[in-house]
Amino acid sequence: MTKQMLMGLLATGLAALSLNASAEGDVAAGKLAAETCQGCHGVERYFNVYPTYHVPKIAGQSAAYIESSLKAYRDGSRNHGTMNANAANLSDQDIANIAAYIASQGK
Repeated sequence: MTKQMLMGLLATGLAALSLNASAEGDVAAGKLAAETCQGCHGVERYFNVYPTYHVPKIAGQSAAYIESSLKAYRDGSRNHGTMNANAANLSDQDIANIAAYIASQGK
């Protein structure tokens, strides 16, 4: 199984978690959905090995920015292989939930 397929399956599973969520972001559902985000974005001064780049911490970022970014990764207008794979199967509700959770975190 390729990494992209695995990420797609994970995203599909996360999408199923928020089927009953409201139209606005649900922080509790977002916390569950954002667990995979923490593996990179929750690590202080994290740099990816290859290609080498700084992975930004996103805690406390505005919900609007997170939503916009995830939608752009999902539709391919923002290009980053790992992020495109992570966002590929997220629904608008999943994205709203993740954004609400991330925005609720202190910087």
